[in-house]
Amino acid sequence: MKKILIGGESWIKHISHIKGFDIFTSCEFETGVTWLKEALEKRGFEVTHCPGHEVSENFPYTPEELSAYGAVVLSDIGANSLLLTNKGFVKGQVIPDRIESIKTYVENGGGFCMIGGYLSFSGIDAKARYSRTAINEILPVGILDRDDRIEKPAGIKPRTVKADHPVFRGIQGDWPHFLGYNQLEARPEGEMLATVGDNHPFVAVRSFGKGRTAAFASDAAPHWGPPEFVNWKHYGDFWGNLFDWLCAK
Repeated sequence: MKKILIGGESWIKHISHIKGFDIFTSCEFETGVTWLKEALEKRGFEVTHCPGHEVSENFPYTPEELSAYGAVVLSDIGANSLLLTNKGFVKGQVIPDRIESIKTYVENGGGFCMIGGYLSFSGIDAKARYSRTAINEILPVGILDRDDRIEKPAGIKPRTVKADHPVFRGIQGDWPHFLGYNQLEARPEGEMLATVGDNHPFVAVRSFGKGRTAAFASDAAPHWGPPEFVNWKHYGDFWGNLFDWLCAK
């Protein structure tokens, strides 16, 4: 099934403008999903984007709802946005645990990918909080229980370690540089396809139940994934191959 759901990968900025004695505020909405969405659509995928501010209320609640998609992505959106909703946080109602629903969805044959960022894996100040959730059980990597960001302002290049894997079909040459990544831990169940820094996982995959999962340790777009990455000649090949693999159960 070539339908993909991407949750997150957007943000709202509340800006203070100070002009001498006076101050006023403005708000801006931005999204980093454009490059990934367009690359997947060019490979024939139908992509649905659930922006970060809509995840809390509109992201699917049950494995049955998730089963409409061949693969589900969480990118730069913390666990709180899935665990806390208006029904639960404000009204005190019982609701399905959507992180457990993702686990069941994968066990039943779905594909799942987490893409890195400041609110992925553990994230900035450990606010993403996935290390103590079922997401940590299904990924091919282990999530640290602390701020996991590795900032590399001078740039760092990943290394492909399994070039014969279908994810790297048709991809030759070096990776472009990145400006940072989430530090992750290798685990026996996972297959490391690319590493970065001190052999930290960069791209990893695994089977879980009847489904498949993947982890990409950096941004799919700026800032960690700089223009050199989103304009890389193999950008579309990489993401297309990865999601072909995730959806091919």
